[in-house]
Order: sequence, then C-alpha cells, then structure tokens
Amino acid sequence: MEKRVLFAAFLSFLVLFIYQALFVKPVPPKPAPGRQPATSSQGVSRSGPPTTAEAPLPEPSQVGSATQSAVTADVEARDIVVESGVVTAVFSNRGAVLKSWQLKAYRGPDGRVVDLVPPAGAASAPRPFDLDVAGEIGTRLRDALFKPSASSIKLTDAAATLTFDYLDASGLSALKTFVFPGAAHPYEMRFSASVTSGGQSINPLVHLGAGLGDITTGETSQYIQKPEAIYFRDGKVTRLAAGSLVTRPAHEGRFGFAGVDDHYFVSVAVGPPQPMRIEYRSVPLAAAPGGKASAELVAYGVKLSGGATDLRFFIGPKDFDVLGATDRDLVRTINFGIFAWLVVPLLRSLKWIDGYVGNYGWSIIILTILINAVMFPLRHKSVVSMRKMQEIQPEVKAIQDRYAKLKVTDPARQKMNTELMGLYRQRGVNPASGCIPMVLTMPVLFAFYSLLSQAIEIRGAPFVLWIRDLSAPDPWYVTPLLMGGTMVWQQKMTPTTADPLQQRMMMMMPIVFTFMFLWAPSGLVLYWLVSNLWGIGQQQITNRIIGPPTVKIVRPPAERRMKKVGAGKTQQADGQAGA
Repeated sequence: MEKRVLFAAFLSFLVLFIYQALFVKPVPPKPAPGRQPATSSQGVSRSGPPTTAEAPLPEPSQVGSATQSAVTADVEARDIVVESGVVTAVFSNRGAVLKSWQLKAYRGPDGRVVDLVPPAGAASAPRPFDLDVAGEIGTRLRDALFKPSASSIKLTDAAATLTFDYLDASGLSALKTFVFPGAAHPYEMRFSASVTSGGQSINPLVHLGAGLGDITTGETSQYIQKPEAIYFRDGKVTRLAAGSLVTRPAHEGRFGFAGVDDHYFVSVAVGPPQPMRIEYRSVPLAAAPGGKASAELVAYGVKLSGGATDLRFFIGPKDFDVLGATDRDLVRTINFGIFAWLVVPLLRSLKWIDGYVGNYGWSIIILTILINAVMFPLRHKSVVSMRKMQEIQPEVKAIQDRYAKLKVTDPARQKMNTELMGLYRQRGVNPASGCIPMVLTMPVLFAFYSLLSQAIEIRGAPFVLWIRDLSAPDPWYVTPLLMGGTMVWQQKMTPTTADPLQQRMMMMMPIVFTFMFLWAPSGLVLYWLVSNLWGIGQQQITNRIIGPPTVKIVRPPAERRMKKVGAGKTQQADGQAGA
C-alpha cells in the first residue's frame, strides 16, 4: 500500500516537471535596484542586446501571445519637473513624453507664462517625444509607465540627464534619455531613444507634437505669422504653410535644422550629421482658455537613418543672440526678409540703446531720430531738387501742350524731349536727382520696418500710459490716427510736380495707411509717427534755407501767336515768349 502511494506521488511530480519544462516559459529575473541597462557603443542606453542592423517588427500576433507583465516600470503615473532659471519642463512617465515647456521670461496676453507645448485639445495631436512604432508595440509604448531616473531636477550651470526605462516580460524594451546642457543653453535639449523587441532593434519616428502653443492666444493679423513648417537645407530656408502639407508631408535629406515656428518662437531639430526624414501634418487644436479658436497647428516628427541617437533640439524664443549661441544658422528662423544684412546692425543698435534707456519705446524713438539725422543730407537734396522741378513746371507744361496733339509714334514728338532736356540744362535741374536720394533711404526704412515687425525684444515691452505691449496694436488707436494726421500734413508741405488729379489721388494714401496701421504693432506705428514728425520738421528747415518757391507765369500758345504791329515787334514778342 505504501509503495503504491509513493509511486503515485513520483508520477505526479514527474508530470508537473515535464509540463513546467515544455509548456511554461521562464520569467526573466527582475534587475536589482540601482542597476542601469547596458550602454551601446553609440552612447545610447539599451535594455536589450544591441544590433547593428534594423530588423523587421514582430507580428502583432506574436507580441500578443507573450506575457506582457512589466519587469522594469513605474508603479503609478506621475510628473517629473525639470526646472532652470528660464524654463520649466514637465515630463510624464506615461509614455515618457513632454507635457509642458514653459518659458518664464515670456507671457501671453492673459498674463500667464507662455507654454510652447499646446494643451491636449485634439486626440490626433501626438505628444512631444512620443515614439511612432507600427502595430501594437506603439500603443503599448504610449501607455507604458516608464521608470524615471529622478523625481525632479533643478538645473544649474552643469549638464543634467534624465532617463526613462521600460521593460516587460515579452522582451519589449525602451529607453529614452534627455540631456540638458545647463544654464549656457537653457532652450536646448539632446534626446536619444532605443527600442528593442525580442532582441530586434527598432528605429522609431520621434514625434515633436503639435507646435507651437503660443499661437493659441488666437491673435490673427497680417503682422502675425501663423505656425509653419520650416527647414534649412542647401543654404536656403523653406517655409510651408499648414494648408500645403497635405500634398507633400515628408521631406528627406541633410538639414541644418528642421521643425516648426510661429511669429516669435521655434521648435526645431538642429544639425543632425546623418540624413534625416521629417514628416509634417496639420492638427486642429482647440484654443487655450480665454483665447479664440486656432484653425490648425503643425505637428512634425523626425527619423534618422542611423537611429534616434543624440538628437539635438531647440525649443524657445527667436532671440537673435540666443539662436546664434546655439547654432549659427538658427538665426535664419527669424524672417527678416531681403534686408536681413541691414536689420541685424539695427537690432544690435536698438538693444544697445535700450541698455541705457531701459524702455524699448523710447529706444525706438531715439534710434528713429538717429537714423533720420544720418539721412538728413539725402532728404534735403531731394527736397531742393523737387523745388526746382516745381518752379519750372509751368514751362515744362507749356512745352508739353505744344506737342499734345501729336501721336506718340510721331517723329516730331522727339523735338519735345529735346526742348525739355534743353530747359533742364538751362535751369540746372536733374529730374532724377529728386528720386535717387529717396531710393537710397528706402532700404533703411524697410529694414527698420522688418526689425520692429519680427523682433521678439519688443514682445510684451511696455511704453507709456495705455501702450503696455509694443508688439500689440494700440488699444485706443491714438498713435495710428496721429500718424495719419502727420502724413496729411507732410504731404501738403512736400513740393510736387503732379497735376491736380494726381494730387487728389495722393491724398488718399494717408487714409489707406491709417486704416492699415490700426492693427499694426504699436512699436511699428511709433516709428512711423516719429519719422513723419521728423520729416515735417526737416521740411520746415529746408523751406527756410531755400526760401519760398518762385513760380513763373507762362503765356498760353494762343497769346504768343498774336499778331503785333510791325514785323520787328512781332519777332521780339515771339522771342520773349519763347524765353
């Protein structure tokens, strides 16, 4: 009896042993606390064995059949805050994505700190640093609770690193590494990612989310640039509006930088050494509380041919000095136009003056006065030339009237040009001398216009009284109306050779400009107003120097052809009329 019981127990143990060995897969041992995953030769930490070639993704059925219990993961969802003197970044361990990127030095119209990561108002909007992997693996990575290397980081001058690690029993391993250079480059961040499944390496597309959150303030104006795709390749900056991304969403090659920007801020991947693929798409996004609805933002993702290793990102303001300190080509993200070569010294001059004055409104006024003072001789010469043209205008019109009935193709009209040139030589007048000095001043005017339209330095900068933001329109429309009045005043003072009909047409220009500048940045209107006041004062000085205009009265042709008594008297009268 006892032998049969022992034999039955032995057989039961044997059956359990065989079943355990053949049908139940062993669970990998849990890593000891504090153990870090191995690091590959490329400097990217990996939880699985590294491979040099990218292998095809496992079939979803194979992935689903394995046990998916986490081996390395966090116990609950939480946020990790990385803070420096100018940036507060908030990461979520669910998916190891960026939730917020707040710029402490910049505030929106509502007074809140600018956050360049838009709120999650659209289900289709990816979160920054989400990894796009096909099939079930991508879904599992987005929902996975990564284990962070720190609960919070306070950045100093030294660089700091934040890692997120995940490993489950099916062999799916992911590691994300964020490196913050320190106080010298507060808006810069380096990112690396590695994903392996069943020992096979996967090269994911790194999403940078929808950008940028600043546009959700709902500002719409011809002076405000909406979010656009931007990349720099072969020495040329290309900008793509959100609506044009449907036809060609993907671009490949070697880029100096690539990403998205709006009027004052930019988010780009900077200078990867290897070829890169960048994908864009439009994302509808609800507005932030208190703002108007935004039509669409631009989302982008990047994928390197050699894997997501040491990707360098800049997410911050389009400040010329900050961009230049990060990368020399990044300053091209500021859309200064064709006169960028002149805008840069003007910008440096404005910032230098503000260093002493401490108010960008007064700095704009001082720089405008200095610029107009330098251009005083050119404008004075132009006014003097226009005065001379105004004085001989009756004689010019008399010559033109004599040939008015001739056709343009009539060879006799050539005599009119000959007479006009003779009149100009006789009176010492150059018709082009009134235009050339003004043409020479135009690049400076356009450059200053571009500067005040694009410079982030005047964003949120107060002036006096009711003007609390030089980058926003005048809320009471005082400066645009004053500018329109000074344009009318200046136009009436300026010498002109135009006929009465053309003069009436020119008087419409102040009305058009006033209407256009009602919604222009108040700093730009301030510059135009001060320029007009300077022009009025200069016109007064010039009029005192050259005196009042001398207008000659020319008798009409019929009067000159009147017969007089005596042939000699008739010839003498004709000679005087011709003079």
